[in-house]
Amino acid sequence: MSLEEKILEELKSVYDPELNINVVDLGLIYGVGITNEADITITMTLTTPGCPLHDSITRGVRNCLEGMEETRNVEVNLVWEPAWSPDKMSAAGKSLLGMR
Repeated sequence: MSLEEKILEELKSVYDPELNINVVDLGLIYGVGITNEADITITMTLTTPGCPLHDSITRGVRNCLEGMEETRNVEVNLVWEPAWSPDKMSAAGKSLLGMR
């Protein structure tokens, strides 16, 4: 399993508390950047720009990855473009919300 795959698996433990779906299946993770073999940049978004849980979710992502022995520095890059939509969700995430 590659480091990127391990990171995405770890991120499945971080949940959007309002929807109770992890950030990966919710489609909030746009990219995983790995430099110097251990410095990680996560590019992600939230379901809405005014999300009241902004700090909680981004802190959860950072804390989750800082706990991995394979990572050294973790940066979370929060972006609003492209805007999140339900189309970005995985099939598992859509199923959890009763979508098809």
